[in-house]
Amino acid sequence: MEKKDCAIIVSGGMDSVTLLYDMKDRVALGITFDYGSNHNEKEIAFAKLHCERLGIKHIIIKLGFMSAYFTSSLLEGADAIPEGSYDDENMKSTVVPFRNGIMLSIAVGIAECNGLKNVLIANHSGDHAIYPDCRPAFINSFCAATEAGTYAGMKVVAPYMNISKGEIAKRGKELGIDYSETWSCYKGGEKHCGKCGTCIERKEAMKEACIVDKTIYEN
Repeated sequence: MEKKDCAIIVSGGMDSVTLLYDMKDRVALGITFDYGSNHNEKEIAFAKLHCERLGIKHIIIKLGFMSAYFTSSLLEGADAIPEGSYDDENMKSTVVPFRNGIMLSIAVGIAECNGLKNVLIANHSGDHAIYPDCRPAFINSFCAATEAGTYAGMKVVAPYMNISKGEIAKRGKELGIDYSETWSCYKGGEKHCGKCGTCIERKEAMKEACIVDKTIYEN
């Protein structure tokens, strides 16, 4: 068995849940952040479910200051979420400034205190255009900073950084993941809205992976 030397930032969405199962033999700790987004409650329940199922310790870190002081449509209620694909200019409103930088900083500190060497994050190539803190330049630079700024030489590891969400879904299919036990929709309603960028991306990824989509959509 591989050494459990990793913490993972697990939101409860498709990408991070796939990475959780993909790296389960090395993951000692799952970290979920509650930063006040519309869909946090939905995501957190699934993050907890999968960590418990795999016997992985799971903690939830509250970041209330983000919803209080940051500006993003993700933090402003369902009506603020734009509809359409990620290619549309309006999807930039869903950016929470430096979200990954903040979460990675905290996760690296917690991981080092737990004797772990790596922090896993599930950003993918489709994130790059919209989210600056998902891009390879950011992840690679941040990893260099964590190695330089910790006694343990902590590393940020992003195995999916150069592949698409469809390819992640294909990997999840191989792993036997039931994606109905994940959450994507930025509106955070009772059902996935089916119209926001992340819902559209979810549908496209499952279609590409030839997965029967059991997600219940409003539209």
